[in-house]
Order: sequence, then C-alpha cells, then structure tokens
Amino acid sequence: MKKVVVTGANGQLGKCLQAISANFPELAMTFLTKEELDISNIELVSDFFKKNNFHYCINTAAYTNVEKAESDRESAFKINAEAVKTLSEVCSENDIVLLHISTDYVFDGTKTEPYSEEDTTNPLNVYGASKLKGEDYIQQLCDKYYIIRTSWLYSQYGKNFYTSMLRFAEQGKKLSITTAETGTPTNANDVAEVCLQLVDSSASIPTGIYHYANKGETTWYGFAKAIFEEMGLLKEVDLSATDFFETQAKRPTYSVLNTKKMTRNMAIKIKDWKQSLKAHVMVTKDKS
Repeated sequence: MKKVVVTGANGQLGKCLQAISANFPELAMTFLTKEELDISNIELVSDFFKKNNFHYCINTAAYTNVEKAESDRESAFKINAEAVKTLSEVCSENDIVLLHISTDYVFDGTKTEPYSEEDTTNPLNVYGASKLKGEDYIQQLCDKYYIIRTSWLYSQYGKNFYTSMLRFAEQGKKLSITTAETGTPTNANDVAEVCLQLVDSSASIPTGIYHYANKGETTWYGFAKAIFEEMGLLKEVDLSATDFFETQAKRPTYSVLNTKKMTRNMAIKIKDWKQSLKAHVMVTKDKS
C-alpha cells in the first residue's frame, strides 16, 4: 500500500482530495492542515516524514490571494517558494515522490494558443513569481517529482469564483465581470481525481511538469454567465460584461493550458469546462 501525505488539507484542493480519497482504498492517506504541520519548518517536516515513511507527498498548500500578494510579497514567497524548498529537500532525503500544484500564472499571456510545458515562463505578478520559484526549487532539489500546473480552480469548498458568484447572486449584487482575461475554469474535484490517479499509477508515468485543466476556454464573464445558466439564475441576476477591471496585480490576458502531455502519458479523457461545471452543479444541488 502506498502511503501518501497531503499538505494544505484545509484548502480547496485538499478538501476535494479528502472527499474522494475513499475511492482509492489502495492509498493510505494522511491529511495535514497548516496548524498540524508547518511546512516552512524543516526540522518539523523532516522529523515527521522520517517517522511515517511516506511514499508520496501531495502539496496543495499555497498562498493564493493574487491581489494581496502584491503588498505581501514576503508571505507569498514564504509559502509558495521557501516552504516548497523545504518539502523538496525532505522528500529528496527520504526518497519521497513530490506532487506539487502550480499555476497558469507562471506565464505572461502573450501567446494566442494554449501554453505547453516547454513554453517560456514569465510571470506578471508576485503570486506567479512565487509559484515559479517553488517550481525551480523542486527541479533543483528533487529527483522524483510531478509539477501540475492548473488554472482558474473552483469547487464547492472555500472562497473561489464559483462560490463568490453564488454568494453575490444571493445578496442581489450588481455584477460587472471582465472579458479581458481568457483561460479555462477547472473543477478542483477533477484535479483531485487526476492527482490520486497519478499516484496510483505513477510507476508508468514519467516524472516532470504537466498541465492539467478542463478543456476549452472562456473569459471570467463567460464563466459567470455559465454558472448562473446552470443554476437557473441568469434571469434573476444583474450581470454585465466589461473589458476593463482595475486590479493591483497584473494578470495574463491569455493563459489557456495545453494538456496533450497529460492525456498522452496518463491515457485520460479530460472533460470540457462546461461539461464539468454542469456535472458539478448537478451534484451540489442534489446534496443541498
């Protein structure tokens, strides 16, 4: 049985992993919140990992507030880069395979076709720069790793674009959503499934950097409109599009990810973002 530790267990992806872990009985899962293990403390991490003989570490811990990172660079780099360095060192010392979640924001958005794993990185904001530094540490320090870049994650858990739109709709807020960015909304539950599938069959999958996102592309306005359509709320919501939205952090105008390497190496079928959103709304409606 493979022993797997998940860091950042209280985050969006960590909760998705917990929710589906029972579907992988051959994996012995340990879920750790930041309160249970400070991954920036190398002594604590080293001691804990040595005692438990893990085979895999899935790192979902991250500083994800893109706006706040601009004024809190130190915290963003501490969590997204220096803590990842600690995990990389400890995983390497203990022969643990590190699976790390990264982002489309390592790219600058100047392309007009989906980004592949080989494309040049050039983050525009502090968040993207901190995530790229974490990637660099992994590649420098780990012999066995998987870096999975994904985009525009949403789920039923925590604060994300999907849950925010539903909350704003309940509050009757007027919504003006930008069309200035194009990317792919990605169901975090799908990412969780792929992570555990990868761990389950990793012996046959080459290590390295992979892109995983749902298929297709849209703008944030297109995503918002689709959410309200699926929820049957479109006629009730005051929703409009704008080509301008002022933010502290610069964002890539185009950050769609090419997922051919992932589908080729894992032989998986990736859902279209609209298809995955529809399935997600149906499931969450049934549970409510």
